[in-house]
Amino acid sequence: MEITEIKKIGKGKRYYLFVNGNNEGDFESEVLAKYKLKTGQEIERDFLNKIKIENGDLASFDRALGYLEKGMKSEKGIRDYLHGKGYPDESIERAVQKLIEYGYIDDEVFAENFIRTYSSSKGRKKIKYDLLAKGIDAEIVERKLEENFEEEDEEELCVRLAEKYLKNKEIDQKTKEKLYRHLVSKGFSFEMISSVVRRVTNGRD
Repeated sequence: MEITEIKKIGKGKRYYLFVNGNNEGDFESEVLAKYKLKTGQEIERDFLNKIKIENGDLASFDRALGYLEKGMKSEKGIRDYLHGKGYPDESIERAVQKLIEYGYIDDEVFAENFIRTYSSSKGRKKIKYDLLAKGIDAEIVERKLEENFEEEDEEELCVRLAEKYLKNKEIDQKTKEKLYRHLVSKGFSFEMISSVVRRVTNGRD
């Protein structure tokens, strides 16, 4: 087999590699340079498969690092992102394990930071639901909520959000029903919402 073309992709450091006129996928410049690949070079299929695996590992790891620069992600978030980019499962697994080993991915730290960030705008149930949806283990979620989320603080948060919602509104039955739905969407329990709605409206219709 012969390398018939190496074509740069945009302004980045990736190239399409054509063998016998067929596009074998995009490759990192580091991989091409390492093996001194060039147009006209003869190449064996086994060797091509080998460098595809190496390229997938390198590319998935580098792409994950770039994604993490935008903010901390859960392990599931990284896996979903890399799957969406089309990387092989084996390369994704190796990249994720390396990221965990290096400390770039830590679901316990992610859960703790998430709770601290959203505990001023969401109730316990909503935060729990969001963390589970992000693939955080249920045991980690429960433990971190116990460590970082006080029920007394949650009730006061519910009151603050209710008062903010009612600001400059006429308190009638329709408004109270909308307030109730608003607080449900924030993840508060039905018992807490009922108590808070009575408290902030003083029982008025």
